Amino acid sequence: QVQLQESGPGLVKPSQTLSLTCTVSGGSITTGGAVWGWIRQPPGKGLEWMGAIDTIGSFYYNPSLKSRTSITRDKSKNQFTLQLSSVAPGDTAVYYCARGDKGWSHWGKETQVTVSS
Repeated sequence: QVQLQESGPGLVKPSQTLSLTCTVSGGSITTGGAVWGWIRQPPGKGLEWMGAIDTIGSFYYNPSLKSRTSITRDKSKNQFTLQLSSVAPGDTAVYYCARGDKGWSHWGKETQVTVSS
């Protein structure tokens, strides 16, 4: 059974870079046809897809966030990491990492991130 676990700070100051890491167990981020992505949900709003990587290392980003978003991976640790630069209070949200295979089939436990000074 694939499991995903996010890790990272729950509080980030404005203008800093948010960094969250997703550790995957029970499956490899470099094999199969899945993509591995980040999704967030600001308070009172719907889910927003941020970006994803596929098993061959191609990256896909939400155009509205592309200039501030970076996704990297560590194959040896079976992890992928989100970095969101120049954060503002509007980036306050619950963040999820997820596995996509004909839909987002597996989700990590939610991580609350608050942007505040």
